[in-house]
Amino acid sequence: MCIQRAKPPVSVHSATERRAVPLHQVHAKDGLRNRQRRICEAEGVEVPYEEVARGYQAPDGRTVVLSDSDLADLPLPSMKAIEVVGFLPSDQFDPIALDRSYFLGVEGAGARPYRLLRDAMKQSGQVGIARMALRGPERLVVLRVREEVIVAQMLLWPDELRSAEALVAPAPEPRRQELQMARTLMTSLSEDFRLDEQHDHYRTALDDVVTAKLAGQEPPHAPATPVGPVVDLMAMLQESVRAAQGTRSSKKRRSPDPGRKSG
Repeated sequence: MCIQRAKPPVSVHSATERRAVPLHQVHAKDGLRNRQRRICEAEGVEVPYEEVARGYQAPDGRTVVLSDSDLADLPLPSMKAIEVVGFLPSDQFDPIALDRSYFLGVEGAGARPYRLLRDAMKQSGQVGIARMALRGPERLVVLRVREEVIVAQMLLWPDELRSAEALVAPAPEPRRQELQMARTLMTSLSEDFRLDEQHDHYRTALDDVVTAKLAGQEPPHAPATPVGPVVDLMAMLQESVRAAQGTRSSKKRRSPDPGRKSG
């Protein structure tokens, strides 16, 4: 994980375990399984799995073949590390960004009970918990209000949540000075940070690799993220704070003064 100059090593583990219903595609006539085959358009023969690769079609029609190593080595800072780019107050984070959310619309006779439920949830500050089967197995959902519309956000069943008890290594309690410095770092990364200005860098990195391959050049690689043992935690935090404050100052210098008019 990277927070400016601080790079504490972390490992990533799945916090959930999906309980998928084992349904398969079959021939309705006899109930036998359908098999998908990978057929080469040019040769008309089945392609072995070990010869399958990813392809990107350029605007001029040429196809760039991308190997697993190409995709694993994209020039993307977050490719080999969790890059912390800012902090927000928890009440300013909209859970709809957590993926798999649905707006619940209403028409005609359903408008009045819909509004009744919506207004009741707004006034009580509560959310609803419901079950819903949407193009698949039954799912647990939370109902909440956003922009005067009820939103259904998918939840996992309790037995799909894994325990994190064994993942937290014992560590001494942080000193007061360390906590203050960490809070200073968070404040530095909170100022001028806007979640709605974030964008996906993956497409840009992929385009850079494709452009290099089309030109017959060596594609760019992922930046190195060396992680070493933390020797002096306070020194690391102080260096990170200076880096964050320097980044913020340079952004302010590049921003035009709205009160200054060009001649």
